[in-house]
Amino acid sequence: MQSISFPALNLNLQINRVAFELFGIKIYWYAIFIVLAIVLAIFFFKKDDDKYGIKFENILEAAIFVIPIAIVCARIYYIVFNLNYYVQNPIKMFDLRNGGLAIYGGIIGGVITIYIYCKKKKIKFISFLDYIIPYLALGQAIGRWGNFVNVEAYGTQTTSFFRMGIFKEATYMEVHPTFLYESIIDFAIFIILYLFRNSKRLEGKITYIYLIIYCFFRFFIEQLRTDSLMLGNIRVSAIFSVILFIIGIIGLIFSEKNATRNL
Repeated sequence: MQSISFPALNLNLQINRVAFELFGIKIYWYAIFIVLAIVLAIFFFKKDDDKYGIKFENILEAAIFVIPIAIVCARIYYIVFNLNYYVQNPIKMFDLRNGGLAIYGGIIGGVITIYIYCKKKKIKFISFLDYIIPYLALGQAIGRWGNFVNVEAYGTQTTSFFRMGIFKEATYMEVHPTFLYESIIDFAIFIILYLFRNSKRLEGKITYIYLIIYCFFRFFIEQLRTDSLMLGNIRVSAIFSVILFIIGIIGLIFSEKNATRNL
């Protein structure tokens, strides 16, 4: 049981990372949030059947490969940038109960898997991404609450209105709830993309807008976090945010130019 508070709201919570036990097996909230994100995404995929020429059956088939590969890659990414710890504690590599999934690792693994799947099925890769990207943002918004329950992915100490009170090694501190910042931003991105997808569409535009908005805000949120994956003195996720932000800008510019050329 962990104590979490939001002093400005006079809110005090006692949270257990374990949601319940089933046949003696502990079911963690972190896993429940991940499953919830997947189930909601499947619901929306079914609702959007044949949008952009992508069939629901293609989504289900791709998901069989994409979901486990993305989770494995998210874990590998996290391990690689915490290598010293895992070299000394190798058995911990397989322990996901305390979190330890890096979203950029999952995105990289998922995108590569989708690319291979689309090549094999002769489906337009960028159309496939446009189809699923809004629900990736929704899944991220939900998944961040797993960080909340695990009391991780929080930021530096602050006196702001949004501050969150936690105990770290028996010491009370008030910190930025960066999980909450990102969850709100991710949900806003989902709403924007979900509404935008029905407007006049340029191929790839939804994907590029996601990269631009998400990476812009993720870069600044990363500066507040105390658990950033580091490469020397460099915040790895901040670097990836800059790279993907630039890719989004370039992609959007080219898609606009191609649309103008085809008028």
